[in-house]
This record gives sequence, C-alpha cells and structure tokens, in this order.
Amino acid sequence: MQKTNDLARAESRSTAIAATLFLFPAIALIILYMIYPVIDTFVTSGYSWNGISADRLFIGFDNWKTLLADRNFWSAFGHNVVVMVFSILLQIPIGLLLATFLDAGGRKLNIFKIIWFFPYLMSSVAIAFLFNYILATNGGIFSTIAEIITGKHTTVDLLGKSPQALYAVIGVMAWQFTPFYMVYFIAGYSNISTSLYEAAVIDGANRRQYLFKVAIPMLGPIFKTACTMSMIGSLKYFDMIWNMTQGGPAGGTELMATYMYKLSFQQWKMGYGSAVAAGMFILITIIALLFQKIFVVKEDF
Repeated sequence: MQKTNDLARAESRSTAIAATLFLFPAIALIILYMIYPVIDTFVTSGYSWNGISADRLFIGFDNWKTLLADRNFWSAFGHNVVVMVFSILLQIPIGLLLATFLDAGGRKLNIFKIIWFFPYLMSSVAIAFLFNYILATNGGIFSTIAEIITGKHTTVDLLGKSPQALYAVIGVMAWQFTPFYMVYFIAGYSNISTSLYEAAVIDGANRRQYLFKVAIPMLGPIFKTACTMSMIGSLKYFDMIWNMTQGGPAGGTELMATYMYKLSFQQWKMGYGSAVAAGMFILITIIALLFQKIFVVKEDF
C-alpha cells in the first residue's frame, strides 16, 4: 500500500513538473506582454510625465480626478457605446443571416464563403483609405450617385459632418467584421448533429420551423460569445477610425482609444494618457462582466 502511494506521489510530481515546464513560456509571455503593461499603465497614471524625460513628478490621484470631470473622455465613451450597440445590432444578425444562407446551400455556395470573407482579410488601415475615397465629398460614390439623380453637381459629405461621420464609420466597421461572425456561426451550425434535423423532419417540421425552433436556439452559447467579442472589440477600436477621421469632425467620431493616443503621443501627456487607458480598461472590464451576468443562455440541450 505504501509503495502504491509513493508511486502515485512520484507520478503526480513528475506530471506537475512537466506541466510547469510546458506552461512556463506561455505564462511568462502573458505576464510580460499583458499583465505587466496593465500594471505599469496604472502606475504611470499617478505621474505628470511627457513620456520622454527621465524625471517624473508624482501627483497621486490628480490625473484620475481630472479624468472623472473630463467631458471629452465621457463624450468619447458615449461614442464607443454607440459603436458597441450598432456593432452588435448589425454584425451579429447579418453574420447569422449569411451563415444560415450558406449552411442551407451546402457546398455549391462555397464560393460565397470566399467572397464574403475577403473584407475581413484586408488590413483595417487599407480599408480606411479605400473608404476615404469611396465616401469622398468630390468624386465619391454617394456624391456621384447624387449627381446622376439630381442632374447637377451635388456633394454628399458623410465624413465631414457629425453625427453622419460616426454612422458612416460604423457601417465600414460592419462591412469588415461581419464576415468573422458569419464564419463563427457556420462553425456553430456544423456542430449541430444532423440527427436533430432528421428527427424534426420525422415529426413534421419544415426547414423554417427547424431553423427557428431547433437550430438557432442551439446557437445560444455562440450568440453570447459573439456578442461579447463584438462588444469588447467595439470598445477598443482605433486603427480604422484614426485613419478615416482621426476623431473628427470636431470630436464627432472621437473614441476612447483615439483620445488616449492624442493625449499620449501628440500632446505628450503620458501620465494623463495612461489614466485614460486605465479608465478604458476598467470600463471595458465592467461592461464585459455585466454583460456576462445579464446575458444568460442555456448551454445544455
């Protein structure tokens, strides 16, 4: 009996050593590139610093007090919330619709998977420059269509006026990221056993009834994860909106990330910029936790 216990302890010890050796590189990278930067951001938020000079002046919670009363920050947060809501309302349903169409069509529609997924493969910076030309006041698609309809020179300024600019950027974001959720829902459909469809048909259900009564309800966990990813992603958008509007016009498309960038790397207020970044981290975490708590789905069928 004692020998058996010794062998079990030795096996457990060797397993723990092997697990530690294999996990150490991943844990070290997570600590170095994820945990440490977050901690350092909170530490830097307590200083008045331009990000370059060696001397930093410790000012405690002054940056946080300024942040709480900063209308520009809360306006940017409001824009992030608008982007978040419309991202979920546009990207998730359209992605589900496209996935449902492709799942029903089978292999003969595989070409559409490639075509529709292409926008997601493009760089956000490249897409921003592309749509800057498409939405241009002079020579853009909408201005050209307006000229054709009216028969005279007409300009449609979607990126130069607020709030049109924000909704134009939201549309571009949806164009790029909807294909990701399309593929995500296709994967969800593929995990549903075909026996469920056969059983539904035997019970007299048609394709529409199977879809709304069986298939889509079973995608509940997929919906929750997709909405969470869309929500978190929309709260930290930067590259596309920076290259399209840089937060303009007059702050009409300013997001928390673009506001933080301007403070840190244009105005050289690294301390206050770190406070804004830390504020972003706190707000995103709170919203994500609340969403996970409120959005409850049945995962076992």
